[in-house]
Amino acid sequence: MSNYRRDFTRGAHYFFTLALQDRTKDYLIRHIDRLRLAYRETKIRYPFETAAICVLPDHLHFIMRLPEGDHDYPIRIAYLKTRFSQLIPKKYRAPNGSKTKKREAGIWQRRFWEHLIRDEQDLNNHRDYIYFNPVKHGYAASVKEWRYSSFFRDVEKGIYPLDWGG
Repeated sequence: MSNYRRDFTRGAHYFFTLALQDRTKDYLIRHIDRLRLAYRETKIRYPFETAAICVLPDHLHFIMRLPEGDHDYPIRIAYLKTRFSQLIPKKYRAPNGSKTKKREAGIWQRRFWEHLIRDEQDLNNHRDYIYFNPVKHGYAASVKEWRYSSFFRDVEKGIYPLDWGG
């Protein structure tokens, strides 16, 4: 079994990518209300701040800021994935023997990508990456055309102009 090295800095910002196991599926957009509910429930149970988020049909990117003194982002990721899996119709869950033993629903890739945000420039670079991702993947011609992100919140805060990325 692989030995993954992860950073556990208390109170830090982290960039994450979570992907569906089957990248041809659109569950995250098709069931966006259920994903939003799972996300809200995760934030209530295991508090964190969202610096940026973008949901695409088969994966999502977000930047999480952990509370001071807290470094347990894996529990937050696990809870989010579990709650979303519980909330979508059972017909989308396709566990096999191996997944059943590991209590997996067969929706998400087992692992996730995480990156410790090192400084303000790194935060800005990853926020740009998150918001431009729908354009990169061809889902929108400009950032403002994609409604499944926190881009408009950041426009209201004055972090981005409305015409950024397009």
